[in-house]
Amino acid sequence: QVQLVESGGGLEQAGGSLRLLCAASGNIFSINAMGWYRQAPGKQRELVATITGGSSTNYADSVKGRFTISRDNAKNTVYLQMNSLKPEDTAVYYCYAEAREGRFSPRRDYWGQGTQVTVSS
Repeated sequence: QVQLVESGGGLEQAGGSLRLLCAASGNIFSINAMGWYRQAPGKQRELVATITGGSSTNYADSVKGRFTISRDNAKNTVYLQMNSLKPEDTAVYYCYAEAREGRFSPRRDYWGQGTQVTVSS
């Protein structure tokens, strides 16, 4: 199994910054894409940002220019630097990884437990 553990969430004022971290551990052969999704109360889970093994990135339009995703492949860790936070960024943020547990294992999607981000106005 592959486990993802997020940290770095919390309460911040509008205009402030937070940095999320997600570390993958367990039976990992390789990790392809990693990323962040979020889910606000009463809304569907939505993509925030993803990053491939080659560091190609993709962002939701709502966070472009404010959030930056990065990864450390040696540490199986992905980061999300969130600047210029807005109240509408309030949500539970989930880490995601597409990984293989063995050389001949299929790629599977793994999810973290989520970390709460609350932005006050």
